Amino acid sequence: MKRIFIFGIVALLAVGSLLAKEDVLIDLSLLTADSAADDENSTPQKGVPAQNAATTVDTSSHAASNYTDEQKAVMKTSLAIENWKVSLSSSSASVGNAKLSYTKEASSAKYGTVLGVRVHFPTGSWNANATVKPPFEIPAYEPPDEGSEASSKFEGGYGVVKNVGILKSVAVNVYGEYFPYTLYVILLNDKGEEILINMGSLNFYGWGELRWDNPRYVQDVRNRTLNQKPLYPQSLPFLKFAGFRIFRDASQPGGDFVTYFKDVKIIYDEAILDEQRDIDDESIWSIVSDREADNNKDNMNKLSDQLYHESLDGKKQASEKTFSPSGEADQE
Repeated sequence: MKRIFIFGIVALLAVGSLLAKEDVLIDLSLLTADSAADDENSTPQKGVPAQNAATTVDTSSHAASNYTDEQKAVMKTSLAIENWKVSLSSSSASVGNAKLSYTKEASSAKYGTVLGVRVHFPTGSWNANATVKPPFEIPAYEPPDEGSEASSKFEGGYGVVKNVGILKSVAVNVYGEYFPYTLYVILLNDKGEEILINMGSLNFYGWGELRWDNPRYVQDVRNRTLNQKPLYPQSLPFLKFAGFRIFRDASQPGGDFVTYFKDVKIIYDEAILDEQRDIDDESIWSIVSDREADNNKDNMNKLSDQLYHESLDGKKQASEKTFSPSGEADQE
């Protein structure tokens, strides 16, 4: 079970750190639907761009053996923007609110395509929150596509940054519409722990950068407590992007809310310098990647079942928009 840590209470990743650097954890503008389905049974239909080619995962290899090749053909998904989920807190997740809470590609004059989010909060006077999350837990060690320079598929702005020691700062490029709600970023570390970071209020207009600075970050290395731990074959510390959370206080207005996201960036100390490595342990033993593959297997198995049943539900949906004129339906 994942444990949740809220900053200000617990420091993140107490690992011996060496060098601060900046990385883009996730760039939502990279997640356009640029790949069309090649299967007649897919939803949307064959030829309609619905997936993001760079982040497509085929879960059919994790599916149970009783699935046919035709059924396995629908078990592909990606981080394409319109695949993302919006989940309301239990007290707010009525059918009506859930139906009006979703993500869409949005065109920005400044950034191109960005992640657009619509949430329909309840109008009643109680606290509510909405979690915007990827369609699947982003794997840390997914093999890269052929020709990629990244060491794994989801590095380079697609949701994973490795070799993260102490986290110094987090920044979110988000569009405000004067809503007095609070934005949180959700991260997932190599121990499987969720980390919830309060980024501040969305009560502003236009694009803005919300920034969180770790209050426990010690700038002067002479004042730090040395905490050196063995790294290999422990997982090289990493962070995954796990979503956004938008909190509405009971005293604030409900109803429709919209916002847009461009990216999430982090500044962090590296856990270990590449120059210190005389031997590439992982290329020899594959202990970490094998362990992560085992951990990811259950997630992908569940995802393959989910994709198959979503495909079935799509086929069962009524396609008629209006009733046929009287008499015509009976004659068919």
